[in-house]
Amino acid sequence: MSTEHPGRTVMVVPTYNEADNLAWIVGRLRTRHPDVHVLVVDDASPDGTGRVADELAADDPGVQVLHRAGKEGLGAAYLAGFARALADGYDVVGEMDADGSHQPEQLDRLRDALLRRPGPDGVAGADLVIGSRWVPGGSVVNWPRRREALSRGGNLYVRSLLGIDVRDATAGYRLFRRETLEAIDLASVASTGYVFQTDLVWRTLRAGLRVVEVPIEFVERERGESKMSGRVALESLLRITGWGLRERRARAAQGARRMARAGRDAR
Repeated sequence: MSTEHPGRTVMVVPTYNEADNLAWIVGRLRTRHPDVHVLVVDDASPDGTGRVADELAADDPGVQVLHRAGKEGLGAAYLAGFARALADGYDVVGEMDADGSHQPEQLDRLRDALLRRPGPDGVAGADLVIGSRWVPGGSVVNWPRRREALSRGGNLYVRSLLGIDVRDATAGYRLFRRETLEAIDLASVASTGYVFQTDLVWRTLRAGLRVVEVPIEFVERERGESKMSGRVALESLLRITGWGLRERRARAAQGARRMARAGRDAR
């Protein structure tokens, strides 16, 4: 890893019924990266995840817990966690699942990309780093072909409709610079489900900021149940379609205005 330091870093870990996984994943993260703090955002899990989180926080000052009144979706949990992290003065705010699919041992890849020295393009580092399954070197473990095809197809749809060059816009292993979160108007984010991930990528790019993808190995959870549902997938499809259509209309209107100006100038 680079000898430079990105500043005070916290990984926001949203939880709902992850009592069997939380201590395991937090322990791995804190062991491998003792300078990285953890903020668990628990949505009143009925299986006692909040209690496990409180016990971890009592034993480790690098672990904090934010208890929410109920389950309101991944996006809402992250927004609450981001607000707490920014209020607490962190310089880098990350996202990570609690189920072990995002390996703490690979966090160095994301941190190095955040700090990378200027390359041939003269650009240093990134404003948002994504741990990507679908760039060269990325992979998934224990996924059925149908799920891989669905994820790849969904990301192709995102790229085509929104016109962005990000291979894994739906990924949830990320690092944001503080300044990035402050620039993308989190107060106006309405996405509650997994489409939240795509929403923040798109906002970052529209703000003129730099998104970098690094390859990771994504490991399917071994314990507990996935929170992905048909309702969540439908929300993603509808919102992305709406954004894409609005973007195309805006581009068409902009093109029409340019043609009109060119016509006036030619007279």
